[in-house]
Amino acid sequence: MGSEDTRQTFTGHLYAKLVARGIHTFRDDEELEKGGDIASDLSRAIEESKIFIIIFSKRYADSKWCLNELAKIMDCKKEKGSVVVPVFYHVEPTDVRNQGGSFEDAFLEHAKDADQEKKKTIETWKNALKTAANLSGYHLQNQ
Repeated sequence: MGSEDTRQTFTGHLYAKLVARGIHTFRDDEELEKGGDIASDLSRAIEESKIFIIIFSKRYADSKWCLNELAKIMDCKKEKGSVVVPVFYHVEPTDVRNQGGSFEDAFLEHAKDADQEKKKTIETWKNALKTAANLSGYHLQNQ
């Protein structure tokens, strides 16, 4: 759902409301089996989901996990027509789309000492961000 910087605030409240309404909601810190293979469990959960709400926040791009999840989600959208709803939480959609602001800072950090394989992964992340940020969603500023 969101990155660590929104887990106890917006993402946590949204998760609680969806669950209270009876909507089966997956959140990686709640649903992953303890002791299980996180990457395969998470990949399976993404593949089994139909709707995704992605919370883009200032620190979202700091997380390789979030970026890898996003790339997988965007693959599911392309291959299976999954619904993706972006929420821009205290970030500008253009910063997500073009990797500006805090997203630029994160990608500069990711690019340090990157080999060819890592550079390819970074391009995948950038394309996923651009595609997701071009979708119709919600822009929440100071709310």
